[in-house]
Amino acid sequence: MPVHVRAKPGDFAESVLLPGDPLRAEYIARTFFENPQLVTRERGMLGYTGSYRGKPVSVQTTGMGCPSAAIVVEELIQLGARNLVRVGTCGGYHREMRLGDLVVATAAAPQDGTVSSLTRGVPYAPAAHFDIVHAAHHAAERYGRRVFVGPVVSSDLFYDPVEDPAGLWGRLGVLAVEMEAAAIFTIAAMRGVRAGCLLTVSDTIGEEVVRISDEDLRAAVDDMVELALDTLHGLN
Repeated sequence: MPVHVRAKPGDFAESVLLPGDPLRAEYIARTFFENPQLVTRERGMLGYTGSYRGKPVSVQTTGMGCPSAAIVVEELIQLGARNLVRVGTCGGYHREMRLGDLVVATAAAPQDGTVSSLTRGVPYAPAAHFDIVHAAHHAAERYGRRVFVGPVVSSDLFYDPVEDPAGLWGRLGVLAVEMEAAAIFTIAAMRGVRAGCLLTVSDTIGEEVVRISDEDLRAAVDDMVELALDTLHGLN
């Protein structure tokens, strides 16, 4: 039994959603899963398994930041997870982004210490698995969702002291900032499993930061989670 995700092989499905927030994990399970069962609650990092449209699926909290996500992903893979999709929020850097827009990440620039530790300092470009990017993009098209597809940056810092990060990263074609995808992509590649990342734009970051309302965020996250579940459901 792993140290942090206190569960046994078979408790988790091969396909797992990865929100950062334990309350969001609970909400996803109770709202979208058929017959959800709590399978782990160690350190408040809630994990559930149920089914979606007849196929087994799980959801597991990662906590905030790459170090926490790295622990959870390693242990989920030990338990048999093979398809991992982060579902979370992000700060949007792209000038055309609106609050509530969807981002399908193709890669995550590692502005963190975890990936460098994993790669022993070797320059590395953490990327999402093509199967998940492809499936998510087409699911978004079917839903008629406004979607941005491209790279994001994973930062150690929520309160970043860098002046004009949107200008810095935007000039490099980076769509948004979040805190976990780089480690998830890296570990998945190292272990030979598939990983992806879907994000809801909760803040637009430019000359000023504009925050989405709680009501609009709930609706946008619901749409994102349903799309993520359809993405996993369609994988072979």
